[in-house]
Amino acid sequence: VQLQASGGGLVQAGDSLRLSCAVSGRTFGRYHMGWFRQAPGKEREFVAAIRRSGGNTYYADSVKGRFTISGDNAKNTMYLQMNSLKFEDTAVYYCAASSRGSITYDYDYWGQGTLVTVSS
Repeated sequence: VQLQASGGGLVQAGDSLRLSCAVSGRTFGRYHMGWFRQAPGKEREFVAAIRRSGGNTYYADSVKGRFTISGDNAKNTMYLQMNSLKFEDTAVYYCAASSRGSITYDYDYWGQGTLVTVSS
C-alpha cells in the first residue's frame, strides 16, 4: 500500500482547507483509512478515520464538527475537509492505512506528511 498526501498550505484562522491522499491499490474496504497529525514538539495524534467495513467514521474530540473524512473508491483517494481552522490545528498531517484491528492507532502504512499552517 502506498499513500501520498497533498493539499497542505498556509491559511488564516477560520478558513477551510481540503487535504487529499492518493492511495495505491484497492485499499478501501480492505484497510482502515485514517488521518493523523504531528504539531511541533508534540507526539503524533489521531485525527479521523474510516472503518474498512461499513465505512463508519471516527474523529478526535478536538476536530469533531469541524473536520470531515471521506473516500472516493473510484479515484482511490481519501480526503480530509477541514473547516473553521484554528491556530492549534497547525501540524504536519499524515494519511495512513491499517490492516490491523484498531481504528485510532497501530497503523502500518503511512504516506509522507503535508504541512498545514494556520495563522492566528
